[in-house]
Amino acid sequence: MKNMKTKTNTLTPDLLQKMDAYWRAANYLSVGQIYLYDNPLLKRPLKLSDVKPLVVGHWGTTPGQNFIYVHLNRVIKKYDLDMFYVAGPGHGGPALVATSISKAPGAKFIRTLPRMKQV
Repeated sequence: MKNMKTKTNTLTPDLLQKMDAYWRAANYLSVGQIYLYDNPLLKRPLKLSDVKPLVVGHWGTTPGQNFIYVHLNRVIKKYDLDMFYVAGPGHGGPALVATSISKAPGAKFIRTLPRMKQV
């Protein structure tokens, strides 16, 4: 058998770190929408009164949708694609809201701060 060399196209460590940070930030914002009455960017310690007694939304679909969103953004940017990410109505709403706050994979989380009221 011949020595076959295959080229593997992997993400650079820098891009991977940025995508992971974006994904984690989107998950954080999603959890805040689901479980908290107010903005998740609190400047004070979280109190029990901040937490909703009845959860609206579902965490189960959120990390997966955020994961798909960050990778689709990477592919769209890499190949200059015209593409829509269509997600059905329901429990995934917080994911789409959270990912729309930042404009692109690797966007600095700090960009969201002027748009959100800090409590």
